[in-house]
Amino acid sequence: MSNLAYYRVSTQGQAIDSQRSAFRGVSDMKEFIDIGISGKTLMRERPQAAAMLAYIREGDLLHVYALDRLGRDSIDVQTTVRDLLERGVRLYVHGIGEIAPGPTGALVVALLAQVADMERARINERTSDGKRIAKESFDRTGKTHHGKASLGGRPATHDLPAIAAWRKEQGASLAATAQHFGASIATVKRACSTDIKE
Repeated sequence: MSNLAYYRVSTQGQAIDSQRSAFRGVSDMKEFIDIGISGKTLMRERPQAAAMLAYIREGDLLHVYALDRLGRDSIDVQTTVRDLLERGVRLYVHGIGEIAPGPTGALVVALLAQVADMERARINERTSDGKRIAKESFDRTGKTHHGKASLGGRPATHDLPAIAAWRKEQGASLAATAQHFGASIATVKRACSTDIKE
């Protein structure tokens, strides 16, 4: 019997330390790590997951931090776990415990995969609601969700010769000219350099 661990993070910048620390007390553990692989990618299509599935044998104990490390699709998770249990592999999920081969293990996995699926749907719903609320707030107030004034209402193009002429007549600074026309300092500089070339 061997102890194996499968870790997965969705982006290159994420670390597996929290997943790994959950199994710190387990000795002689062979690790399989997929970094930068989405949970939407099927288990058998991930390089290290595929290697783990090829390596694992009857009687082995596979440790995972959470069922969602195996995948985000409940059908794929159930298929993977059912395959492991049918091969005589035991599965240990941190915070849940061991899921052993047999009908009870299959029922537990189906239930947990459905709960994970529902949670993902709730997260997507909350994200959509947040985007909708931010858009509605912006439409009402003209301010972003951070309270900053919108750049909306500013003309898409500026009359560069008019900016240069006004600045020359007034003897105004770049900042004063930019403020007067509602333009950036870079636009004022561009207007003045155009004036010089003409």
